[in-house]
Amino acid sequence: MADFHQNGNIATLHNLRTQSTDELSYELETFAQSRKITLILPCLYSELEGPAMPNILAELSKVTYLHRIIIGLDRADAEQYRKARAFFSDLPQNHIVIWNDSPRMQALGKRLEDLALAPMEPGKGKNVWSCLGYLMACADSAVMAIHDCDIVTYNRDLLARLVYPVAHPAFPYQVAKGYYPRVGDGKLNGRVTRLLVSPLLIALKRVIGDRDYIDYLRSFRYPLSGEFAMRTGILPDLRIPSDWGLEIGILSEAWRNLAPQSVCQVEIADVYDHKHQDLSADDASAGLSRMSTDICKAIFRKLASDGTVWFSDSSTRFSIEQWKDDFVQDTRSGRLLSLAPDGTVTTVLDGLAFANGVALSADESFVVVAETRARTLVRRWLTGDRAGTRDLLAGDLPGYPDNIARGSDGLIWVSIASPVDPMVER
Repeated sequence: MADFHQNGNIATLHNLRTQSTDELSYELETFAQSRKITLILPCLYSELEGPAMPNILAELSKVTYLHRIIIGLDRADAEQYRKARAFFSDLPQNHIVIWNDSPRMQALGKRLEDLALAPMEPGKGKNVWSCLGYLMACADSAVMAIHDCDIVTYNRDLLARLVYPVAHPAFPYQVAKGYYPRVGDGKLNGRVTRLLVSPLLIALKRVIGDRDYIDYLRSFRYPLSGEFAMRTGILPDLRIPSDWGLEIGILSEAWRNLAPQSVCQVEIADVYDHKHQDLSADDASAGLSRMSTDICKAIFRKLASDGTVWFSDSSTRFSIEQWKDDFVQDTRSGRLLSLAPDGTVTTVLDGLAFANGVALSADESFVVVAETRARTLVRRWLTGDRAGTRDLLAGDLPGYPDNIARGSDGLIWVSIASPVDPMVER
């Protein structure tokens, strides 16, 4: 057991050694009678020639609860594809090798590209995307799992512990994310998690303020692990990156589609080692350089789509039909509110003089609300040292502001409905 603590809002299932692999497998066999389980293996042909795959194959041959194994094969020519089929022929389970570089798959990719439906970049995500399409077309599995094909310490216990939380009919989990200690041979591994993802999430929290999505990602022990299990009912709504951002992309989709209590992380190994990528400091299109770029893109894309909706309420005392009454009486009962992606509505500012129009700054460091009655623009800071405070972006306007917007130049544009009325100002 790597550790023993719960953090964040994601359930952590530790390996407490209360069940053996054989006991877990027996239960999974029982579940599989009514909830078929499929395994997806995204692999490169070169991995078939490495030290990991022969052992993975030997361990999978002992697994009795799998209904099907789908192998997505990348970077293989026709002769290598034939060798791959022979390599996997020893599997006792129903299995298929999808040759992603085949003429048929290339033609299908061209058709999808013409329809603007094809994955944008080659990579592990595109491989998994193709395999998921085949799985959904089969329409006969309730649970699916994915794991990498370069795990040199692989044993069948890893797979059993990975799929158990989502295969168990009494558990609420739709997605299970595997994790394990990233140590080996007397050194720390998991360089991208330690040196990029974890510091990046901390920095984002400091720069843009509290975001539930950032806290959610920080809840995972090892967010970049390639091991997932899911219930297949969520697959049609799954939007995943086609590149190395796959792991973050799947977690982001779980965040978008599911409640936190439907997601868990499960300890699947005490020892884990796999092929380590080159740093590729001089080649941004390969190795850890490309992986880091793809991961950052996946995080930033999600943050961009996870925006909070800001809106104003002019009066809590009068209806819209009676807006003149509120304006003349200057009730100052207007509000600035936010609507979070989960539907939560929060009053951010109150006591405003006929709030009427909202705009978010280009860098999202502050939000501005127009006070029509007071002829001012109130700024609420969202990030930085002033986060949570308010001040005036503009005061004593020459007329009454009626809606505001951020222009393509990044400036806050204000429409003036009418000049100052001396009768109102008395």
